Amino acid sequence: MHLLVVEDDDIVRMLMVEVLDDLGYATIEAENAAAALRILNDPEQHLALMVTDVGLPDMRGDQLAGEARAVRPSLPILFASGYAENVVVPEGMHLISKPFSIDELRDTVYRILGKP
Repeated sequence: MHLLVVEDDDIVRMLMVEVLDDLGYATIEAENAAAALRILNDPEQHLALMVTDVGLPDMRGDQLAGEARAVRPSLPILFASGYAENVVVPEGMHLISKPFSIDELRDTVYRILGKP
């Protein structure tokens, strides 16, 4: 199983992927919603979680989440936002505020995926 990381900022995406890889997760990167949708629509991709920026250049994160849930209804979704106070998180989805620490990302992902 893989974690899909959707982030348009190359440096932020690279850091998130590095942290998640170091935690033992296999990751797939997408630089925008269009790339993420190609991955989400590929039945060969087994995804355990999608971590997405709220502000993507081609689609809002909540719109991407809706598209993701249309093809993968049980996929857990974690929003990452630098403007968390303005974000409305749909039921059953999660939010982490940027900037976040490695420990915060780890603990949030572990909580979502049910890892002790």
